[in-house]
Amino acid sequence: MNRREMLGLMGAAVAHSLSNLSSRAWGYTQNERLNVGAIGTGGRFRHLMKAFQKIPGVRLTAVCDVWDKHLEMAREIAGPRALATRDYHELLEQKDIDAVIIASPDHWHVPMTVDACAANKDVYVEKPLTHNLAEGRMVIDAKNKYKRIVQVGMQQRSMPHIQKAYEIVKSGRLGSIHKAHLTWNRNSARAQKKNLGIAPESVDWKRFLGSAKDQPFDDYRFRHWRWFWDFGGGILTDLMVHWLDVVHWFLDLDHPAEATAIGDNFMSKGVWETPDTIQTLLRYPDREMQVYFEGTFVNARNAAMFEIMGSNATLYVDRGRYEIHPERGKGKYEEMILGQGPRGADFYNRPDGELLHLTDWIQCVRSRGTPCAPVEAGVSAVSGAHLGNQAYRSGQLVRWK
Repeated sequence: MNRREMLGLMGAAVAHSLSNLSSRAWGYTQNERLNVGAIGTGGRFRHLMKAFQKIPGVRLTAVCDVWDKHLEMAREIAGPRALATRDYHELLEQKDIDAVIIASPDHWHVPMTVDACAANKDVYVEKPLTHNLAEGRMVIDAKNKYKRIVQVGMQQRSMPHIQKAYEIVKSGRLGSIHKAHLTWNRNSARAQKKNLGIAPESVDWKRFLGSAKDQPFDDYRFRHWRWFWDFGGGILTDLMVHWLDVVHWFLDLDHPAEATAIGDNFMSKGVWETPDTIQTLLRYPDREMQVYFEGTFVNARNAAMFEIMGSNATLYVDRGRYEIHPERGKGKYEEMILGQGPRGADFYNRPDGELLHLTDWIQCVRSRGTPCAPVEAGVSAVSGAHLGNQAYRSGQLVRWK
């Protein structure tokens, strides 16, 4: 397939998904709308809204955030008639809301998802799905008990070139597979601690803390929560999860049996709790498989990509392309390039993964089908990240219990 054909494939996927949303086959007409609420309305929410607003038959009718600034920005997106609240329980009590988008800090993902399911709302929840291993069973049980549609924000599963790469792996073309290499490297001195000037009274700090230990208001931790163990899990849960999910999907893996890791704070010393440079090795002995991940903020070599290494060929994938690199004398090179930009970029102009992934979710809300990134996949993907973090924090080889 040439570039034009590939772009046509991507465009057809979007058009088909969007047209199906208003199809009478789903039992809805174009005038029948789904009302959606948003819980956690920071930068990730606003990014999702760029795609959400392109989907027909949906509207944002309620927004929730613990910070007045973000709440006001969300109100401007949703409109003056939308409910705006600091308390997500109030949002979930609204009978006219059909579904919710959860883009809160990590430690709130499962409690909010469980509560939303109990309130009979379908859910789109950002990754990582869980904040610790114990939460996995809890969120799976809630989805099953209340029969809700829950999509985890691992949008790679909706990207046409990655779906095509999945077919290549399943065809056996790569040969015997025993190793995968994942990277998410950035060159960004983002750990510059300074007073952000956020007025404490503008934040419901107690509500933000939730299950985290009590601690004084800290505007840096509030805005950079990913790098503190109470609220996030650092590079492994924030970035590795994207690619580990795809590798689990391609190779039918569930969770690693063993993990080892090393990490350091080179540019974030004295500021972050989680390391800014980390490497972890995951073993799946029952599948004769090793998965190695490296992530850093001090060098951008390889950027964001993964490679599945087979005896016949290596499959390279990033968010805008795939490439097949054959072993010597074992086939031909092949590529599918959708996005414009440097190899391994965090985002490309094509494909619009958020649009495709949100569309898949809305389709499944209407049809009651299974979304492409269900709860079980979210639990599986982050399991390796949690095990890797346990290995880093303990300084020991960690085994699955």
